[in-house]
Amino acid sequence: MRIGLIAAPWIQVPPPRYGGSEAVIDNLARGLREAGHDVELFTVGDSTCDVPRSWIFPETVAPIQDSMLESIHVEAAYRKFHDVDIIHDHTIVGPLFGSQHAAPGVPVVTTMHGPFSPTAKQLYSRLPKRVSLISISHPQRATAAEVPVEAVIPHGIDTEKYYVGPGGGGYAVFVGRMDPGKGVHRAIEVSRRAGMPLIMMCKMREENEIAYYNDVIKPMMGSDTQLLVEPDESLRIELVGKAEALVFPIQWPEPFGLVMAEALACGTPVVASPHGAATEIVEPGVTGYLHEDIDDLAEALGHIREIDRAVCRRQLERRFSMKRMVDDHLRLYRRLIDRASVPTINVRQTSRGRRAAAAAL
Repeated sequence: MRIGLIAAPWIQVPPPRYGGSEAVIDNLARGLREAGHDVELFTVGDSTCDVPRSWIFPETVAPIQDSMLESIHVEAAYRKFHDVDIIHDHTIVGPLFGSQHAAPGVPVVTTMHGPFSPTAKQLYSRLPKRVSLISISHPQRATAAEVPVEAVIPHGIDTEKYYVGPGGGGYAVFVGRMDPGKGVHRAIEVSRRAGMPLIMMCKMREENEIAYYNDVIKPMMGSDTQLLVEPDESLRIELVGKAEALVFPIQWPEPFGLVMAEALACGTPVVASPHGAATEIVEPGVTGYLHEDIDDLAEALGHIREIDRAVCRRQLERRFSMKRMVDDHLRLYRRLIDRASVPTINVRQTSRGRRAAAAAL
């Protein structure tokens, strides 16, 4: 199978620091190649994903979400992929704008990586007929019942990269954006009430992220808290693997929450709020705990050593591995390719043909 993947031009694939969607695209591209398929990734020139790559922008572009820059990027991508069997587009404007440039008969599929906001629902309800939509979790899918979704395919983790850590570090970790919806302030409260130090590993670049840190988080910091701004991947994996738990008390419907799956891949249980895909990733009492209230979360953190780290890893391998994600995508790709190969019957012309044949008799 010849597969063309399109990534957005804002972050390299794989991401050098923070970038959940780009990490997933990297896993998918490498996994498809390892499964024996011809894969090409349209990205930016400074990406390092280990598959054949092409680009129009030699470096990441800014400002992020600039529709004109993204339009130039996706138009070039679709023109490049003139001889593939299927195109998988991970951009926002591409499925609407770029898909018209796809070669005739080539199906297009796109993944919804973010929340189904009212605006997003309008956009994805207007996709061309040749474009199919993937949702990344069942809770995300449930928020947009009116939007046609072809398949629900949760993300997958490279289990060779995320090794099982020993735990026993005596601290909890938080990983994510410096954002109130991610619940960074709640993570500090939970850990502090449980009497457990907290290491926070956060993306903090945007103005709103810096303001939230200065206004809310910095005054809460103490000897029991440590902040690392976007540490490199090896250090992050090491610290998560030694942690007692990932504390993830989100306050919004997280579409997937890759950091929860990454923690389980390290054998580290998760203490989270029951919002969004947390309810799909965390199995209470087996791979962690789900609670809304701060005191309940703190109490759960106090019992975290009752969770078997080996079970966390096994559950991750069974439900959220890279191989499972790749297999799910291949089944979908084949179905869409087969569907596109079936000729469309023009009912009006067929009826006219029957009448002509009858008249000839």
